[in-house]
Amino acid sequence: MANRTTSAERLDREAAAARLEAVAASLRADECTVRVDNKDITLRPTDAIEFQLDVVEKQAMFREDRETVQIELDWRPE
Repeated sequence: MANRTTSAERLDREAAAARLEAVAASLRADECTVRVDNKDITLRPTDAIEFQLDVVEKQAMFREDRETVQIELDWRPE
């Protein structure tokens, strides 16, 4: 069974960096708590984590250019 909790919002750059820093600080602990909307989700990361970083740069002729960064962390809890 898979549970997915998703949130999307527009933040200024400083708030987005603070959100990433909070996830990184929590990841260093034995239990990782991630806040998604009004829900706290506690995870149990292992010492070895699959890390994937994707960067997409789109150049459009008739629309504005777009840049996207996606970070994915994956592990099997023990």
